[in-house]
Amino acid sequence: MTIQLHYFALLQDQRGLAQETLSTDAKTIADLYAELKDRHGFTLEQTALRVSVNEQFSEWNASLNEGDEVVFIPPVSGG
Repeated sequence: MTIQLHYFALLQDQRGLAQETLSTDAKTIADLYAELKDRHGFTLEQTALRVSVNEQFSEWNASLNEGDEVVFIPPVSGG
């Protein structure tokens, strides 16, 4: 299936892109992040992130569907 990914903060820096379209066989969001972590060398653990699918916060065990828009949201610091 093909999905649209958006990255912010550290994930964007590590990937070198803010967004991309990806073909994947991942069944769940957790499977997808594990695939991306292996592929791109992401250093953040899944527990440090929030995830949004189609503009709604989602659980990591949620199923992925063709055309989904997935956003990984790392912790943000500010001052």
